[in-house]
Amino acid sequence: MTEPKLKPAPLAYNNESFLASPDGRILRLLSEYIEPLSRFRREQIQDTVVFFGSARVPSRDSAANQLNDVRNNGAGVAAAQQARDMKRAEAAIDMARYYEDARRLAHLLTEWSAHIPARRRRFVVTTGGGPGIMEAANRGAHEAGGRTIGLNINLPFEQFPNPYITPSLNFEFHYFFMRKFWFAYLAKGLVIFPGGFGTLDELFEILTLAQTEKLAKKIVVVIYGSEYWKKIVNFEAMVDAGVISPQDLELFKIADSPEESFEFLKEGLTRYHLGPQQPKRTGEAATPEIAKTRP
Repeated sequence: MTEPKLKPAPLAYNNESFLASPDGRILRLLSEYIEPLSRFRREQIQDTVVFFGSARVPSRDSAANQLNDVRNNGAGVAAAQQARDMKRAEAAIDMARYYEDARRLAHLLTEWSAHIPARRRRFVVTTGGGPGIMEAANRGAHEAGGRTIGLNINLPFEQFPNPYITPSLNFEFHYFFMRKFWFAYLAKGLVIFPGGFGTLDELFEILTLAQTEKLAKKIVVVIYGSEYWKKIVNFEAMVDAGVISPQDLELFKIADSPEESFEFLKEGLTRYHLGPQQPKRTGEAATPEIAKTRP
């Protein structure tokens, strides 16, 4: 009598239930490091300029349509609700300028970087890959004919890939800290547009790394929109209270136009990353190059 044959067990790396289990977490983490690294190498990405900002900021056309809808749908709506809807629509019109400015700045950066003589792609515009300011920056870079990166993440709301990301550079992350690693690791420039909790988190993480000299490179930081940011964060009050030093205010520049931001970024990126090699501080690690990346 022939013994029944057991069905072969799945190979460990094909075992989806194991890979999705708590015991497989380390493999998932490694995948979110190694797979992007492989793609960045293949796409010849040397470094990036990262744009942060709210996912809820609309384009000028979208904001105008929203305002028109509120005006046209006023009949039959309670006065109090109509007033709230109108206030939100008018706020969207005001915030839409930041969408258009991010789009313009990303366009200027991408046009400039396209003419840098280099074997690999320099200062590629990178965002969180979603709507709002992220879409605006990817859109501006796309319209300038350049590559543009989206580091997306699974969220219960808001986040979905915008259509302006270069398809081969469209990433999806599960772990926030691995996504943030890739934001910081390749960045030589950072632009912070108006945003909420996530934008504040990203801004202060980078400033903390710069302040504590945990970065092996100089990141040129622009905080965009003085009208917004001076209402949200009082940096001078932090100096007055002694919780940061006056020199910490030199870690960034507050700017109010795409042209002003572009000139500041171009000057800083040229000085620190295109000019003669800067001497390293004692004990400082080498600037990471994606072609020869090390942890």
